[in-house]
Amino acid sequence: MRCDLTRRHFLAASAAAGAGLLAAGPLEAATFKTKLHKATIGKPTEETLKKLKAAGFEGIESSDRAATPEQAAEAREVAEKLGMKIHAVLFGWANFNDEKSVEKDIAAVATTLRAAQAYGADAVLLVPCRTGVKPIPDPWDFDIEFDEKTNHVRRVVQGDNSQYAKYIEAHNQAIDTSREAVKKLIPVAEKAKVVIALENVWNNLWVKPALFANFVRSFDNPWVKAYFDIGNHVKYAPPQEWIRALGKLIVKCHVKDFKLNPDGHGGNWAPVREGSINWPAVRRELDKVGYNGWLTLEEGRVSLEEYSRRFDLIIAGK
Repeated sequence: MRCDLTRRHFLAASAAAGAGLLAAGPLEAATFKTKLHKATIGKPTEETLKKLKAAGFEGIESSDRAATPEQAAEAREVAEKLGMKIHAVLFGWANFNDEKSVEKDIAAVATTLRAAQAYGADAVLLVPCRTGVKPIPDPWDFDIEFDEKTNHVRRVVQGDNSQYAKYIEAHNQAIDTSREAVKKLIPVAEKAKVVIALENVWNNLWVKPALFANFVRSFDNPWVKAYFDIGNHVKYAPPQEWIRALGKLIVKCHVKDFKLNPDGHGGNWAPVREGSINWPAVRRELDKVGYNGWLTLEEGRVSLEEYSRRFDLIIAGK
């Protein structure tokens, strides 16, 4: 796996998880041009919003993908009274590569886009599809070559790709069907003034920064952007590489952490700031690409109050 996490970086990341840093005193202001906001995922009820505000969060990403526009409007009223923001809606997985369910899923996403408008949100997180075709390369073996015009994958590893022929075929089919489905949703997104924020969350598709960026960019449309999960793809490439590749395409960010094994091959989830991510480098890279927006927590291993403190450190570039 190509990875810029040297032993020095890895030890620094581990040290950052220590009690001294996590219990740091007053933060020194860093020089950043961009402003980041703290949120979590959940159903935007009054009780939940009050807890989040008390813990120091500013908003929420609604996990209620089934909410009607009417229900969303009611939730927005509650949030605004509390001084909170419902900034996005998590639709999640769709099956745009399955002809049996694609039209149903397109209709469901369209409803969620309208609900997002009623929430006062500006984006819907959408994972267009996934594939379970095997075998696929190990994360550290991927070496993808693709056609920039079609986004079709030509190879996934160096040398003989015959064992991955079915995976490559499934990948290219997913690219084509996802593009057509998303194109059908663009008029709905434009009318609602809500971005379709594409994510590739461990769906075995678009696993390298250049490939995913090219796919999102291929729509050439302001209503189709990227939802980047900072922790999801550490096993494929460091977050800084993803951020550089996606650049201005990033409209939202999820926050979680991943701890690589000592050899960089695989690993497991970890509480934020206790894994292998170089958070100061991530903050600098987000600033370089001009990302002003939300950091949304996607885990619950420690208290909300503690995560709020850890987010403050990340935002400050520490």
